[in-house]
Amino acid sequence: MKNFDFDEETIYKNRWIIQFVLIVVPFMGSLDASIVNVVLPSIKKDLGINLSLSSLIVSSYIITVATTIIIFGKLGDLKGKGRVFLYGIIVFIFGSFLCSISPNITILIISRVIQGIGASIVMANNQGLTAIVFPPNERGRALGLSGSAVALGSILGPALGGFIMTYLSWHFIFLINIPIGLISFIVGYKTLPARNSTSDVKLDKYGAFVFFISIFILFSSLLVSQDMGFSNLYVILGFFIGFVFLFFFIRLEKKLKEPMLNLNLFKVKSLSFNLVCAFIYYFISSSINLIIPFYLSDTFNYSQSQISTIILVNPLIMFFIAPVSGYLSDKIGPKKVTLAGLFIIICSMILMIRLDENSLKVYILASLCVFGFASGTFNSPNTTLVMSTVKSEYLGITGSINSLIRNLGMASGTSISTSILYHQMSSLAGHKVEDIVSSYFVYGMKSVFVVLLTLSITAFILSNIDKKLDFDKN
Repeated sequence: MKNFDFDEETIYKNRWIIQFVLIVVPFMGSLDASIVNVVLPSIKKDLGINLSLSSLIVSSYIITVATTIIIFGKLGDLKGKGRVFLYGIIVFIFGSFLCSISPNITILIISRVIQGIGASIVMANNQGLTAIVFPPNERGRALGLSGSAVALGSILGPALGGFIMTYLSWHFIFLINIPIGLISFIVGYKTLPARNSTSDVKLDKYGAFVFFISIFILFSSLLVSQDMGFSNLYVILGFFIGFVFLFFFIRLEKKLKEPMLNLNLFKVKSLSFNLVCAFIYYFISSSINLIIPFYLSDTFNYSQSQISTIILVNPLIMFFIAPVSGYLSDKIGPKKVTLAGLFIIICSMILMIRLDENSLKVYILASLCVFGFASGTFNSPNTTLVMSTVKSEYLGITGSINSLIRNLGMASGTSISTSILYHQMSSLAGHKVEDIVSSYFVYGMKSVFVVLLTLSITAFILSNIDKKLDFDKN
């Protein structure tokens, strides 16, 4: 790939064109994820596979992103974020093409892994590129647009998936990515900065390998625990081995002069606090996305189309609020907007705790609207805070850490909420419950929301502590 860069004036002039490139692939990833979830039953039937194998279509992608994102973030810092980002688009397009022509489940899963690698490369570097391209007083708006793009992908996915399955086959859901990706690559090739190597330092391959093994085992254990539970011996063993590898990774990184992951970054309290807040938000968000559809289905017997319509409220509100939140973040500071978002999350949890068998549809919609408003308010300012705490040479690795935290929060939220739900239903029933029982479900759901409320209050307190630290420092 051509080795060149642009002057700051050209970069600033092209900043919104560059932002188009930076949000297109996250949009495709969000669109892809929401469509795949809709058409998964059709893929299962067409390929003649069981439920466990069909779930690998989703989990293989998630695990690939989680295990490689830190590595590609470091590569972006070393070899140029723009260059690495463009390679990511190519890999994502190639993986999408392979998915579209997959004749069996084996080829499809391998193709999803390739697609996941491409998505990981892009996700690891797009936040760092945003921080390079946009000055601090415009960064919030840029990240707000990125949040809107992800929300738009979630909104369009179910409808587009239904249309494709009505008139075409599931293969076409992956073909959508190719023309969009090609346009993004062409525009990015002409405009993206940070295309030259920034260091002669080589990637810490041993650290990368140990980290890969650690996160692979930990994420696999999290995903398996959704079906087997946290008390399962294999799940416990998996977590133990994963943490042992993580311990060795930390020991190894501390000894190196040029580690893959500079652990001193976590000594920056503002970074650590805002990452914890991000983890809590994604934990809460994934838990709600898991619980609410079952609540609507098993408690009220709503049809799939009714459930899809109600669930769309959350990303729809987020789509409109995220750019406004980004604009306010630039005007009054990201910390104030982040705190406002966390406070509204607390309010939404209080509303959701009151959900039961007699809740009116308008109340359910209002609860989801409040959470969607909170999501749109919180996301981009918190990301701005994360990316503003480190020097420019660490933007790639910091952006990838933030993306890893997002994936870890979502996986943890889904797994732990499932365990709490079934534990509470079993406690009320007096015996082990292995499937959703309508008469016990609301009790289990309320217990999950109590945990989510506690976490949201914790995040609000942490964010206030961070605000005080910033005030004392200034």
